[in-house]
Amino acid sequence: MMKLHLRIATCLAAWAAASVYAQSPAERFVDSLMAQMSWEEKIGQLNLPSVGFDVTGPMLSTGVEEKMKQGLVGGVFNTFTPVAVRKLQDFALEHHPHHIPLLFGYDVIHGHRTILPIPLGQAASWNLHLIELGANMAAREAAADGLNWTFSPMVDIARDPRWGRVSEGAGEDPWLGSRIAEAMVKGYQMPQMQSHYSLGYPQSIMACVKHFALYGGAEAGRDYNTVDMSPYRMENDYFPPYKAAVQAGVGTAMTSFNDVNGMPATCNSFLLKDVLRKEWGFDGMVVTDYTAINELMFHGMGNGAEVAKRALLAGAEMDMVGELYLTHGDSLRKVHPEVGVAIESACRNILLAKFRLGLFEDPYRAWKEADSEVIMSAEHKELAKVSAMESMVLLKNENRVLPLNSAQKIAFIGPQVKRRRDMIGNWSGAGDWTQSRSLWDAVESWDNVSYALGCNLVQDAAMMDQLNPHGAQLSLDERSSEALIKEAVKLAKKADVVVLALGEPYGMSGEAASRSSLTLHDQQQALLEAMAATGKPVVLVLMNGRPLCLSEADGSCNAILEAWFPGTMGGDAIAALLSGEQSPSGHLTMTFPRNEGQIPIYYNHRNTGRPFDAQQKYTSKYLDVSNRPLYAFGHGLSYADYSLSNLVCERVGSELHVSYDLTRSYEGYGGPASQVTQLYLHDVNSNMTRPVLELKGFDKRDLMPGQTQTIHLVVSRNEWGYFNSDRHWVMEPGEFEVSVGFSSDQRPLQTTVVLD
Repeated sequence: MMKLHLRIATCLAAWAAASVYAQSPAERFVDSLMAQMSWEEKIGQLNLPSVGFDVTGPMLSTGVEEKMKQGLVGGVFNTFTPVAVRKLQDFALEHHPHHIPLLFGYDVIHGHRTILPIPLGQAASWNLHLIELGANMAAREAAADGLNWTFSPMVDIARDPRWGRVSEGAGEDPWLGSRIAEAMVKGYQMPQMQSHYSLGYPQSIMACVKHFALYGGAEAGRDYNTVDMSPYRMENDYFPPYKAAVQAGVGTAMTSFNDVNGMPATCNSFLLKDVLRKEWGFDGMVVTDYTAINELMFHGMGNGAEVAKRALLAGAEMDMVGELYLTHGDSLRKVHPEVGVAIESACRNILLAKFRLGLFEDPYRAWKEADSEVIMSAEHKELAKVSAMESMVLLKNENRVLPLNSAQKIAFIGPQVKRRRDMIGNWSGAGDWTQSRSLWDAVESWDNVSYALGCNLVQDAAMMDQLNPHGAQLSLDERSSEALIKEAVKLAKKADVVVLALGEPYGMSGEAASRSSLTLHDQQQALLEAMAATGKPVVLVLMNGRPLCLSEADGSCNAILEAWFPGTMGGDAIAALLSGEQSPSGHLTMTFPRNEGQIPIYYNHRNTGRPFDAQQKYTSKYLDVSNRPLYAFGHGLSYADYSLSNLVCERVGSELHVSYDLTRSYEGYGGPASQVTQLYLHDVNSNMTRPVLELKGFDKRDLMPGQTQTIHLVVSRNEWGYFNSDRHWVMEPGEFEVSVGFSSDQRPLQTTVVLD
């Protein structure tokens, strides 16, 4: 290895002697290196095969070792652990003509070894600092495990819970989604990485904003499906979180599978060049999603050579698994000079990413200098527990059935009481579900507790056949549904309260997991109704990856705690909230519909010329169900009681300063409690129809019983502008309604201000 370090040192010396006219040290080094590379080697940097432990797409890479010998691999993904990474990196450095190190990427989505709640759950915490800490924790563990690149954060705005990948994002709001995107980029890349030319901090990894663009707008909530969207909606509702990630310094961006207004995103120059590069100033690397270039053929974009050309010219730089650049790149550039220019540019951006990570200085620093003891450490498990507690949302608490009393006899019933696999959810990557804590693990030592299965999590054999090959760990209890319910009823009648743990298996949300029906499975609903019929208070604990349609379930229980898939320490977090050790503080970032017919449903919709009026027939409404959701954006209950007062709004220069008082009652729950308050604007008169509400600020804080605190929020001038239908940013003076509350449908403080 000494010889390799001497060769790398020689390259660094050449970089130092390179043209003084290059813009930065990184660019001088890369220009010098590329001057020595052949066309085949440059094209090889564009190749990203899958090698290793995990299958995250429809096909696997083959012949990777031979391609490495020829310098035809720029990075790999799905390989980790220091031993495996060292073996591959040694091989690549030894055989590559210029000893160029590999990138090592992996889907570190919500934790690496220690798993946090799914991203939709983390978003429900409304705690940006905690989200940043979670990404930072994931980066530390991933770096210690040999990785230097994650395909996260996913920032796609999602308004259709039928789409399984809502579990990976932050929900439906562009403003909140933007703040979470910033927090995650900072967490992965760390403050030391924000200069763009010092990404080599050993305990950081390079982030990747995805999926660019508009993946969450797919028709019918079906994965990979068509997106057709006006520029007005695109700019105001869907683009902001991607742009926020870019402005936060994200190192890479990933193209999406879908087409956008008739042009697939992976060969869409409007998205990749006009918007991402020119308008937003992105100077990182663009990678495709898994075989996305090959899939352009199914979109009808041409044969292999044609789609490779289209993708290259549009700005898709690193080809994940598909290898069409390897197959056709050299022949294409000989016929089309512009393809050669695109290959040069792509190779340059990939090498710049490696330089910024510090890989040319030390190809092993990503794991060698990281602390391997951080993996699954006590500190990280505690962070996972706190994150899980703050992510959970108390949807309902009739007659204050929660928190539970330690003197009560509690029957824990349901298929999610003892399951560990579902705790860590989908896209849990390197997480070991056998190390996760189930609800029963956390409460088994309590006094006066009992357990019954009650029903199978999934009863449908065909559904099990779809899920089990992908690790769902589903099995059927041989007893009949009637026998299981009968046993549960017998147990419930002996208890003072029933805690019923239901929901989805983890594989029913995430990628390729769209659903047309979002209600609880029939056998789960039957069990819930049987529990309600006992007359005992019923607390429903839900573990799932998306908003469900809970109208029937809501009528059969006294309390509902939305736990999502809460991660490695999920069981302990649920137990802490049930017992009152901590009050729930999560608030929804995605609307819960009454039924599937309301979808898409989201709080920041625009009004119609005939707004809802229950007394008038010819207004915008359904005949069979209310327009209102079951649980609105921002909804979330606490064990403590709070009130709001003294709203004050004033202009200070170009900013709107808003203050209000938050008071926690003396009475009732006396334990630790946090409360989220939310600030909304509405543009009363505009040249375009504007949303009925727009979130523009929030606060989360702890208060002691009887305490009052004054909260100050600042809304910058840009927050009351918007993009018009020509994609021009406009600021229109006039009246704005300002409201503050605990959710989008509970805003007791309201006033009007004139802004210019």
